[in-house]
Amino acid sequence: MNALSLGIAFLTRFLLIALFLPFSALDKLLNPRQAIAQAEQVVRPRALAAAFIVIGGIVEVIMSLAILTGFMDRLAAFVLGGYCLVTALLWKRFWGAGDFRLQGSSRGRDIFWDFLKNVALAGAFFMLAFGATASGPREFLAHPLASTHPYRAIEQGH
Repeated sequence: MNALSLGIAFLTRFLLIALFLPFSALDKLLNPRQAIAQAEQVVRPRALAAAFIVIGGIVEVIMSLAILTGFMDRLAAFVLGGYCLVTALLWKRFWGAGDFRLQGSSRGRDIFWDFLKNVALAGAFFMLAFGATASGPREFLAHPLASTHPYRAIEQGH
């Protein structure tokens, strides 16, 4: 087993999920009132907003662990890619800020950058789910629960 390859595989997966595990999931756990208040900007009533936060936290932890371990990581990447797009559309609504402009101070432009970061992260997750080749989506749909086994390939010298 090549330790450098194993370390790179683990590090790249950790960098991909680090936003969610530990940071976002931990923030939801340590600051539930603030998380629910943010969710209430889009979802009412409060109980539904709280349910969204709990579900989001569960998705962040379980899907991140699946990607990190390589177990059913393609499905987990697909779910987190969708999660990133949904959160971008629901909570990064730059078009609603009312002051979007390309020069000068603009809250809308600041939110726009957050929106684009979510979209870019979704793209990275979809690349993991579908692969970087054109045959990726077909392969994913044929075996959506398959794992990429990133660490096994390194152990076998591939």
